[in-house]
Amino acid sequence: MNTPKKLSIRSSAGTVALVLLTGSMPGLAVEATPAEIPIVDTHTHFYDPSRPEGVPWPGKGSPLFRTVLPGDFRALKKFRPVRGTVVVEASKWVEDNAWLLALGESEPQILGIVGNLNPLAPSFAADLARFSANPLFRGIRVSEQSLETVLNRGELQELSLLAERKLTLDVIGGPSMPALAAKVARRMPHLTLVLDHMGGVPITESPLPSEWVEGIRAAGACGNVYCKVSGMMESAAVSGKRPAPRDPAFYRPYLDAVWQAFGTDRVLYGSNWPVCELGADYETVQRLAIEYANEKGPDAVAKFCSGNSQRAYRWADR
Repeated sequence: MNTPKKLSIRSSAGTVALVLLTGSMPGLAVEATPAEIPIVDTHTHFYDPSRPEGVPWPGKGSPLFRTVLPGDFRALKKFRPVRGTVVVEASKWVEDNAWLLALGESEPQILGIVGNLNPLAPSFAADLARFSANPLFRGIRVSEQSLETVLNRGELQELSLLAERKLTLDVIGGPSMPALAAKVARRMPHLTLVLDHMGGVPITESPLPSEWVEGIRAAGACGNVYCKVSGMMESAAVSGKRPAPRDPAFYRPYLDAVWQAFGTDRVLYGSNWPVCELGADYETVQRLAIEYANEKGPDAVAKFCSGNSQRAYRWADR
């Protein structure tokens, strides 16, 4: 058995210790020790079906239908310790934004909350003003379909309220979503957008979808758009790979495309926990993403794990 070799590299992010591995996921050789790199998971979900009102998502019968709270997240076995998380509200119930903000008040590990508000709703401006009064509220997430409707109607003034309040717009959708986000980003250069789950591409053995590749490049050309490395392993499982492949080479073409389009400064780490468990456990999901980022060097991995998310969401350290 080979003995791991350790070395230290001085960079603008500090001194990062690197360990040459022999027994980790195949095809990747370098990992960073946790002490020097604070990790912020930019995509988790918390909810509690045991509430009197229940939850609109996930549905009963789903393996995700269970209480999922910060204590459960802390208890997870992790590849590297997590400093904090940005929580994404999946519920469409407006008052669940308030529930999540209340949860965050007593949980310093929650650095920010991406709420769920419909920009086409008559109450949008009032709801946004109400929730954004709490500094933990860092933006909203909308579907590709909602964003397309806003764009087609020319009602971008509602989204401009986000930019005015220095809030971020997350977008979730399919492989056509990045191109749509690029259109909005060009129209609204002062609005920060984040593409969830690798821009919605299905992870398969097939060649990369040309629509997605072109959209990712278009979005990457906009300096106000970021992309989350999240949703990969559960996408691979849903796409017919059960269990999801553990070999990093399976995911590399997608990761390469995202990194080439967005560069070192605009790619974010996110797990999509607990949904990621449909593909693999948290430790495996985290390891896959961070070991890939480590190939880019210590500065890149520090930005990927924490620095880029602070710029995208403007969260404050608690």
